[in-house]
Amino acid sequence: MAYSFPFLLLAPMSFHPQIAFEPIHKQDAFQGEELRKLLEYLNERSPFYKKLFTEQHINIHNIRSLGDMRSLPTTSKSDMQEHNWEFLCVPDKMIKEYTSTSGTMGRPVTIALTENDLERLAHNELQSFLCADGKPEDIYQLMLTLDRQFMAGMAYYMGIRRLGAALVRTGPGLPSMQWDTIKRLQASSIVAVPSFILKLIEWAKEHEVDLQHTPVQKAICIGESIRSADFELNALGQAINNVWPLKLYSTYASTEMQTAFTECSAGMGGHQQPDLMILEILNDHGDVLPAGEYGEVTITTVGVEGMPLLRYRTGDICAYYDSPCSCGRHTRRLTPVLGRRQQMIKYKGTTLYPPAIFDILNNISFIKEYVVEVFTNELLLDEIRLHLNTPLPVDECEVKLRPILQSALRVMPLLQFQAASTIHEMQFPASSRKQVKFIDNRV
Repeated sequence: MAYSFPFLLLAPMSFHPQIAFEPIHKQDAFQGEELRKLLEYLNERSPFYKKLFTEQHINIHNIRSLGDMRSLPTTSKSDMQEHNWEFLCVPDKMIKEYTSTSGTMGRPVTIALTENDLERLAHNELQSFLCADGKPEDIYQLMLTLDRQFMAGMAYYMGIRRLGAALVRTGPGLPSMQWDTIKRLQASSIVAVPSFILKLIEWAKEHEVDLQHTPVQKAICIGESIRSADFELNALGQAINNVWPLKLYSTYASTEMQTAFTECSAGMGGHQQPDLMILEILNDHGDVLPAGEYGEVTITTVGVEGMPLLRYRTGDICAYYDSPCSCGRHTRRLTPVLGRRQQMIKYKGTTLYPPAIFDILNNISFIKEYVVEVFTNELLLDEIRLHLNTPLPVDECEVKLRPILQSALRVMPLLQFQAASTIHEMQFPASSRKQVKFIDNRV
């Protein structure tokens, strides 16, 4: 982990959130200048990128605009897993926070942040909350963990404080405790995983809480998509909105990018923060795709000091749109995640992503909980098994469920019915800080 560094460091970052309201060509010009600064920084201070530039004969001075980026190599999660500390650009003594990825796609990656990076993270989340109509008079109830090296919890906390709003840190606790806190402290906003919001609704119904008249007005939804590709609410979003009249805001982020895409009230995609990140959508061959075409989200961080990233392929499949938004921002807007490249399932001639299966199961009232498992069968092909919990007799549930799945998926997965306690153990393994709904047991 110890490296010898020259003295050059980034100056404390100056933020330019107003660039989001400028035309795209001005945003691109701004980012082109930031890209040149980043390349010089990486070439000077990053053991990983310095070696990569040398091995691939990259002359960073030939990169003069965003259009020149396609000549630069891409990096991926596997690079960070294999060479984690070679991405570090500062001496150990400058690190003020160690965070970690969840490890759902392989072994976790540690992301080290400097004081400047923590300031940048707080600015990022402030802009996210402002985009989601946040106000200083709001009271936010944080229904997520702030421990176990979880960057998102820390980021939301800092962003809300920077906004000037009030905080209630309940964590991912029981619905009864959440409702008691909402009632006592009159929280006006919640930050939660959408499937947990469904548990709040279920408890409220059982205990005669009037969901039409609660102090909560909006929800910042993390970790799960609440919209389909056309930006309409998907089954999960509808299940919330149909009974609890909240304004829902979707978000997309990752630990590595240290930046979030957040919806505004228009609900037409997560807004890029152009002073913090450069966005590309790439196909399997590494070609840059235009607006509206689905490919892999590839990001370049702007202003990160500890572990900056250049053309980092996230594995997430999205498209972007660049038409002006009714909120006044001219930024590119990211669609909901279609799926992850590594999670793509080839099943009986059909290509599937887990979110498509989640959306179907979320819309079936007699399926209470589920886990989707994919494994390699004896023919070395992908096989899908749905682990399901239902209050119905198994035979009755199967009779009702089979035609729904056959119609929606055009294929029929294996079904395995489980007790609620078994599903809970599968969804919350001891090693995970997030709810697990997809298990990949392929060889």
